Amino acid sequence: MLAELATRHGSLALPVFCPDATRAVVRTVGADDLRRCGVQGLVVNTLHLAQAPGVGLIKSQGGIHAFMGWDRPVITDSGGFQAMSMIRQNPRYGTVSDAGISYVNVDAPGRKKLKLTPEKCVQIQFDLGSDLMVCLDDCPRADADRDQVEESVRRTVLWAGRCKRESERQVDNRRLDAAQRPLLFGVIHGGSDERLRQRCAEELEEIGFDGYGFGGWPLDAAGKLVEETLAFTASLMPDHLPKYALGVGSPESIVRCCRMGYGIFDCVLPTRDARHQRLYCFDDADAPAGAIGYSFLYMQDDLHKRDARPISQACDCECCKHYSRSYLHHLFQIQDGLAQRLATIHNLRFYTMFVDRVRSLARKPSEAARAAAG
Repeated sequence: MLAELATRHGSLALPVFCPDATRAVVRTVGADDLRRCGVQGLVVNTLHLAQAPGVGLIKSQGGIHAFMGWDRPVITDSGGFQAMSMIRQNPRYGTVSDAGISYVNVDAPGRKKLKLTPEKCVQIQFDLGSDLMVCLDDCPRADADRDQVEESVRRTVLWAGRCKRESERQVDNRRLDAAQRPLLFGVIHGGSDERLRQRCAEELEEIGFDGYGFGGWPLDAAGKLVEETLAFTASLMPDHLPKYALGVGSPESIVRCCRMGYGIFDCVLPTRDARHQRLYCFDDADAPAGAIGYSFLYMQDDLHKRDARPISQACDCECCKHYSRSYLHHLFQIQDGLAQRLATIHNLRFYTMFVDRVRSLARKPSEAARAAAG
């Protein structure tokens, strides 16, 4: 695994977990909160931002970094996964063809429409000011048959070539040098079919990208990580380039995927769990470098009502330094907004500390082997 990934807004130490800031916000917290938590980078969604507030508005504010008050790397997800998932669940949301995705937000006032072609997707990501862009890809349903998966591979490669050409055109038109241009990642599809995965990877590598991501559904119908498919896909990616496990983010999954060679992760889990009063805590109070065990604390439980201890003795976040379990329990009980903010800060700090430990173990194979054996 690479030790770091350089971008035009700083380097990411790998492995890295980037919280989802889908609509240009990590819900309930601000940029200063994120920096204090040790967050290195964020992931925003091209589709959602194109719809609201609109790429023109964000561009007029100086780009996504200035708009959010965030001076560190920003990854832009293409939004194709979200659009296609909704369309394939309900055709009222639009259509998919080789030309691109025609998406209609039928739930929004005015039924706002968006034509998301590979070229338009790249143009939007450039206008947002992305540091790492993801190609528009065709993600089939989790239960797609082989013909449908094969069609998704064909279209993913087709769209990837158009994304690459548009990216090169944007770099030329904007007169960006190598240090100023955003990175572009291709996405490998193929479902659980190794032949299709290999074909997709080979054709994407022939086009040439700055890194590659796992495409498709990382969890099976039972909610378990599809480890065999993830590992095989990682083996198809060049080892000298970063590997992105798109949508993978539970602590256990991060550990397993790091062993496969993945270095970039994103997920809604820590922030969503915080809003639902599910907090992550290390099992050890003094947090030794070789330990990564953890458990959950459920703040709705009445046993916290009179507990003067912090959420975790091993955590140095704002919540744990200044507030008790009793106080956080009270805030959730009265439904005050501070509860969600403090819980989110804690979970994000847990994640940055957790990945720091994973990174440390990755640099010390002998320690990692002893920890796994123990």
